[in-house]
Amino acid sequence: MSRAFGVTAGLDPGVAEPLAGRCEMLGYVSMWSNDHPAANGLDTLATFARSVPGIEPGVAVMALDRHTPADIARRIEELGLPPERLWIGVGAGFSERPLTRMREALPELRAALPGVRLVLAAMGPKMCALAGSGYDGAFLNWITPEHAARAREWVHAGAREADRKPPTVLGYVRTAVGPDAEERLRKEESFYRDLHDGYQRHFERLGAEPGTVGVASESPYVAQAELARYEALDVVVVRALASATVGAMTALAEAVAPGGTEARLS
Repeated sequence: MSRAFGVTAGLDPGVAEPLAGRCEMLGYVSMWSNDHPAANGLDTLATFARSVPGIEPGVAVMALDRHTPADIARRIEELGLPPERLWIGVGAGFSERPLTRMREALPELRAALPGVRLVLAAMGPKMCALAGSGYDGAFLNWITPEHAARAREWVHAGAREADRKPPTVLGYVRTAVGPDAEERLRKEESFYRDLHDGYQRHFERLGAEPGTVGVASESPYVAQAELARYEALDVVVVRALASATVGAMTALAEAVAPGGTEARLS
């Protein structure tokens, strides 16, 4: 299990650049951004790539009801992002028949984005199986350690059915450390719980108490132990719940660094 660091798209370059450099020093394997209508995640990746040329940038996820494969390819070229190091997460967004949409989109994505690793946003068993059958990875979101293990089984089952090697299983784990950690997680989670029917069904499936899907602790040692429980993920993407400042973001990255909290001394 390796660890990556994730932020919200549109993070100020003055924060993103030093943060990426520090994350590389701490041993994070990649830097991730989400994507939303107010900010293109690829732009944030470009900042990471410029500041730390060797790091792997990833976006999770770009909804295909807002971005066509051709548009994604064009923006990657405009920004000069290196396709061979990119992770591009895609999802159905608010598309009708999401499973069909993502199955039919794969050939078009492959043609438009040669050499790019494509990961599929997956929550339920059918989408996880689809990720296993043809994509380069499955990207999970809002998960408990127990659900991560179930989802991994679904992904691997899809790969077996397609007679291929199981792809990488990644996932966002919302993480906050400090005296206000629990409130940060509760606020973030409450927004998603009622965002749309898909998320409502997902949280019902989890059966977790509100404000508990993720990692929140005043102690970095407890946070480290909680992140270690997500062993079913090949890559745990620490989704930062911290103020958008260099100090706050870097402090969180150090607190839950791959090498343990002692890595902050490196």
